[in-house]
Amino acid sequence: MRRLFPVPYRFLSDDSQFKKWEWIRASVATTDSDRRPESRRIDVDSIQLLGQRIGTEEGWLERREIIAPQVLEDFFELEERRKCTGETIGIIRPKSIVELTVTPAKEPEWTEEDYAKLAQDGLFDSKEMRDRIVLRKVPFDFHYRYISGENVYKHKLIDWEVGALYWNCLHRYGENGWQAAFRQKLETEFATKDLFLLMGTIHRFPDKWLIVGLIYPPKQQPTPGSEQLGLELG
Repeated sequence: MRRLFPVPYRFLSDDSQFKKWEWIRASVATTDSDRRPESRRIDVDSIQLLGQRIGTEEGWLERREIIAPQVLEDFFELEERRKCTGETIGIIRPKSIVELTVTPAKEPEWTEEDYAKLAQDGLFDSKEMRDRIVLRKVPFDFHYRYISGENVYKHKLIDWEVGALYWNCLHRYGENGWQAAFRQKLETEFATKDLFLLMGTIHRFPDKWLIVGLIYPPKQQPTPGSEQLGLELG
């Protein structure tokens, strides 16, 4: 697995704007600004779309084959692996979600400290890019409490799709109704999915894990050969 940055997606040319689960070709290189072993700086001008998107046919069969080697069943294993190898990306499959917590953000607007941290994390590296960052900051923090192995863990959700979901729900249902719709998706609907958490760390704090992405194929009944993928359902 690789972490590519910075990718100012909204500012990519039309022939470089890839979709999720789409193969691309690009030039990447290691960088001294990020010591995490999976991190690579991408040359955004080199991005080529290959016209190949991994579909959802046969219950996400092809996508499952790709993610299966990366999946751990217990967050404890992920953290122990980090201590041994330094790896800072991984996918876990929680036994269940206990709750989604929604709390007001300490700072509802971007601060100078935020800009400095974002620049340090490689999200933009020039004043010109900063001035073009016009996305509103989500004024809430979202966390999942979930069961993994024999323990309950709590990690912050920073998946950009979660932020987009918040703004969509706010726009559609208003201040008094957004949270019910938001929870319907992330709690009720996802309880019916085979939910995986894509975990990553902050490069300034390599031992601090965050949920950086959600993968949610439909649940499936065990089929012959599913054991080989490590994705059978209990």
